Amino acid sequence: MTGTGQPTAPAPASGSTDERLLRTSPLRRLLGRPELGSVVGALAVFLFFAVVADSFLQLSSFGTVLYAASTIGIMAAPVALLMIGGEFDLSAGVMVTSSALVSSMFSYQMTANVWVGVFVSLLVTLAFGAFNGFMLTRTKLPSFIITLGTFLMLTGLNLGLTKLISGTVSTKGIGDMWGFDSAHAVFASQLTLGGVELKVTILWWLVLVAVATWILIRTRFGNWIFAVGGDESAARAVGVPVIRTKIGLYLGVAFAAWVSGQHLLFSFDVVQSGEGVGNELIYIIAAVIGGCLITGGYGSAIGSAVGAVIFGMTSKGIVYAEWNPDWFKFFLGAMLLLATLLNAWVRKRAEATT
Repeated sequence: MTGTGQPTAPAPASGSTDERLLRTSPLRRLLGRPELGSVVGALAVFLFFAVVADSFLQLSSFGTVLYAASTIGIMAAPVALLMIGGEFDLSAGVMVTSSALVSSMFSYQMTANVWVGVFVSLLVTLAFGAFNGFMLTRTKLPSFIITLGTFLMLTGLNLGLTKLISGTVSTKGIGDMWGFDSAHAVFASQLTLGGVELKVTILWWLVLVAVATWILIRTRFGNWIFAVGGDESAARAVGVPVIRTKIGLYLGVAFAAWVSGQHLLFSFDVVQSGEGVGNELIYIIAAVIGGCLITGGYGSAIGSAVGAVIFGMTSKGIVYAEWNPDWFKFFLGAMLLLATLLNAWVRKRAEATT
């Protein structure tokens, strides 16, 4: 199994030329990359908004676009790995809000240093991910059903517990509590680089994409992910720990949800309990635009990052072009269809050249 999800070619017959000794052309290697279609799409979107929106090419706009991309990309990277493994997580969006709510309410109610709430939130959020993975592997139900149930439960818990504890649909402010400034520096600060203001979420995003790419390409766990997503029965037959792999993937989504949740909390001091609904679809869209197949077994974390950049350019480009933002979902849906068609074409061309 290769790092792009393509099966390794069988060994040649005796006396024939070993294909592994032949030099692979750059074009063939390029066509074999799952993120190729998304890169082409990203260039097209960039050129389009560069023409129709004058302010799109300003340095300040660059930082804004990257920030919008990072808020999606942090979640899109582990969601891409999960999709390569053949599964979905419809609870990812509200899990981000749940993570922020746990940090805020625990810190406020316990009158503790906010870092206590942050670490309690990490444990709770990982428990949500473990629950999804455990229920999926034990019940054998589709991940769509399992995570849809978790989505509904978390949505209800977010609203119900927040109103029960705080008396309103939002949490109490924790900006004056011990540890808030240092937590803000870790999860919500910004720095100026070359005249461009960059949020720390961009760094989190790049690190998560790098780690996810390393896992997929360089580790045994990455081979397991591709194997489980390609054919679960065959993977189990050759000794791949399917249950451990899938639970690990859901834990990865939960960890990213914790990071995003802490950014949400320490950016605004308070959290609205109804936030996050619908974001899970955007994470999946970013992964699909980036080359991940709905059926699993193919994709890359880098592709999810490119998909997130397309999301950032589209969401902010519409604003810079002074168009009605109500058209955003239309453009996002069009990009999803076009990118999926382009990815399918690229994959067929790659298979034809092998």
